[in-house]
Amino acid sequence: MRVVQLTPPGSACSIVFGSGMSGISDMAPGSIKGLHLVVKDMENTRRYLLKQGIEVGDVTDMQGVKYASFSDPDGNLWLLQQFPSSYKQS
Repeated sequence: MRVVQLTPPGSACSIVFGSGMSGISDMAPGSIKGLHLVVKDMENTRRYLLKQGIEVGDVTDMQGVKYASFSDPDGNLWLLQQFPSSYKQS
């Protein structure tokens, strides 16, 4: 079994992928759509990814919640998401 676990700094959530794990390694490349990465600062995060050569879409503001999308090399779709500063998590 080979596993990679990504946990963004300060996050309580992780993303896991790898091989030899039933359910995880059975997913076809490019089959995952809409994985959300919640960020504190959309513009800084987007700018950083662009500098790394990652094509990130324009920021869309949906009633204060901001989104920008990008795809990884396998074709999976990721969404950056920023909640307004007034948003309170429960």
